[in-house]
Order: sequence, then structure tokens, then C-alpha cells
Amino acid sequence: MRTAQLIAQHRFHVTEAAPADPRPGEIQVRVHFCGICGSDLHNFSEGSVGDTPSVYPMVLGHEPTGTVLKTGAGVTGWQPGDRAFLEPAIYCYHCPMCRTGRHNLCDNIRFLSAGPDPGYFRDVVSVPEHCLVPIPAGVGLAEGTLFEPLAVALHSLQFADLTPGVSAAVFGCGPIGSLTVAMLKMQGVRRVFAVDPVAHRRDLARAMGADVVIDPAETDPSKEILAATNRRGVETVLDCVTKDGSLEHACIAVAKGGRVVATGIPSEARPAIHFHELRRKEVPLYNVRRSNHETHLAIELLAERPTFLGPVVTHRSPLDQIERAFSDLEAYKDGVGKSVIQLA
Repeated sequence: MRTAQLIAQHRFHVTEAAPADPRPGEIQVRVHFCGICGSDLHNFSEGSVGDTPSVYPMVLGHEPTGTVLKTGAGVTGWQPGDRAFLEPAIYCYHCPMCRTGRHNLCDNIRFLSAGPDPGYFRDVVSVPEHCLVPIPAGVGLAEGTLFEPLAVALHSLQFADLTPGVSAAVFGCGPIGSLTVAMLKMQGVRRVFAVDPVAHRRDLARAMGADVVIDPAETDPSKEILAATNRRGVETVLDCVTKDGSLEHACIAVAKGGRVVATGIPSEARPAIHFHELRRKEVPLYNVRRSNHETHLAIELLAERPTFLGPVVTHRSPLDQIERAFSDLEAYKDGVGKSVIQLA
């Protein structure tokens, strides 16, 4: 079993060890692909995720697909060779949040790739049976890694309160931002503004349905959005990057009575928020905590629209080149959108 450990900022080390057999109720899986998430990049680049410092060595990766190798005692319905999405979260199902259906806020959550629980940049893992979801025919193992970021994008829309004909803005057009653009258009949003300083990511957002793309290095994005909406602003702003003042621009660009949804994780422990803009307009600020019950809808969309969502995955790298893959993503090199690590 090969494992890529992040041992310091910008440094990975690949180790090898014999995998243990699955315990009762577990399934041993060969991981084929695992996407690189923005939170993985925070650990690699900054040594923290928001106000939570990285604890090295750590195994990142929580957007995996794979095939079944072995099943532990008591497992039914799975056979060697079956293809599966692998959920990264393990819930207790008994705390107050779980009992009210808000499993993403579980008091006892174990999120594989955060804290002491190793993630999926390992080519063989054993996880509880309920972490596996079958991959439908027609969905590739590489493109299937989008199930987790797509579920996050879908969860963010739970806070957006969208109605047909409204306008929205998305700050940050990486994979989750571009998927958010696509989901906004699918839900009938009339006009979507997409803001990103990286040209190829603006192109990706446009390909996913954005009506207007804005380069914040060339113009003030909130002023641009206000000018295009007769000073009214947009009903919903989704900030998928929370970087370089985007959250403050979101507070200015949102219309009175609208909503701001923060999907991204700020690098700062105490990020700046334009509080009085929100107060005067009576705008709530919603924060997104991963996803909750959106995985199956995300999988259905991947099965229905594989060619539509497939262009988001642009780069594949073998496990022994994981450090370079992270560095290229950090620098937005070579037109990178979603970068995935190929383990099998």
C-alpha cells in the first residue's frame, strides 16, 4: 500500500506498507483516483485551514473513487471489482445534529483527511460499508471524483433561496465555483456573473453557463455588478474563494434583502466582512459546511450529464508526482481546473 503523506508545507513523502485486512463491517477498496480539493491546498500552501493548523504528517484527499478488493465479515451487497464513490465523512448518527438530519455538523464526525484520520491519497483503504456508493454505468472513475465538490455546490444552493428569473454572482471559478455556476443556470437563474482573476478559470465558468465574466485585476467587480444591475445588485452572491477581498465585494454586490453564501474557506483566522453593508440591506451571511444529503443527487447529475461536467477535470497525475501536481495547482499552471491524483 502506497501512502502520500504531507510532511510539511509544500512537501510530500510517499511511503509503502502492507495493507491490513478489512474489519467486520468494513470494505477494502483500491483507490483509483482522488481529486485535490481547495482545503487540501490550504494545508499544502499555508499550513492551516482557516484557524485550524495542519498537524504533520497528514494524509489528505477526500474526493475518491475506487473498486472493491475485499469485504469484511457481515458485509453484503458488494463484490470484488465493484466500482464505488467513497464518502469521506463518518458520522455518529446519535448526537443532536445527526438526530435532526444535519449530519455534516455531527458532534463526533470523523472526516477522512482532516485531523488524525488519514484521507484517500492511499492506494488501498478499508472503510465502513456505508461510505461506499455504487458508480453508475457511464461515469468514469476520474470524472466521478466530482461527486464530492458537486455535492458541496448543491448544498450551498440550499441557502441561496433561488427563484426563476433572479440574478446571482459567483466569486472564484475553480471547480466548485464553476460547478456552482452550472447548478445556478440549471435552477433557472437568469443572469450569472462569474468573477476570477485567472483567465482559463473564467473560460471554464463561461463554458459552464456564466453570462458575464469579470476579471477583478482589471476592474472593481462589485462596481461592475452594480453598474450592470442598475445599482440594485444581485439577489444572491456565492463566494467560492473567500480570498483577496472577495467576501467584502460580495457584501457590496448583493441586493437589499438578498443573501451572501460563503462556500470557500478564508485563509485568515478572522476574515474581514463588510458588516454595515449587510446590516443596511438586511442580508444574512450563510456559511457552508461541506455537504449534507446531496451526494445521491450529485451522482444522478454526473450520470445524466457526463459530457457537460467532464471538462472540469483537466489534469491527472500519478501518486509519485503529487507534490508537483499540488504546486502546479497552487500556481494555476497549464490551464488547470480540477486536478486528480491517479493511484491505481
